[in-house]
Amino acid sequence: MCKQLFGNEVNAMQIIKSGSRPTRKASSEYFTGNVWQDPIIEADEPARVRALRVSFEPGARTAWHIHPLGQTLHVISGVGLMGLRNEAPQLIKAGDTVWIPPGEEHWHGASATNSMTHIAIQEALDGSVAEWLDKVSDGEYQLNLD
Repeated sequence: MCKQLFGNEVNAMQIIKSGSRPTRKASSEYFTGNVWQDPIIEADEPARVRALRVSFEPGARTAWHIHPLGQTLHVISGVGLMGLRNEAPQLIKAGDTVWIPPGEEHWHGASATNSMTHIAIQEALDGSVAEWLDKVSDGEYQLNLD
């Protein structure tokens, strides 16, 4: 028999009700443009999973960053871009799933003309899910897209 618990008891099932946690605007320190985040899960230790629904307005994007244990992105709507250092960005669309291995410098965001929403899933290592680097320049964002 399952128990419904709404506290933070470790090793107890939790149901997090829709709308119980507010959407937050992503920090301009790590993002360019308007980006909105809705938390999905930040599991208590010993679990390490972290997941967010991230919505990018046209032209919005992350800064360059890496993940110590990698990251999975699953695009749920729109058209976006995925960039790696010294490579032209690649288009990603609703239904696409992207795996970024640990330590791979990358960025992701919406295309210049379309919004994009993805689920971002990563694991924390020593409490950290990402190391943020420099901002993606307009030139890097446009690289070979014309």
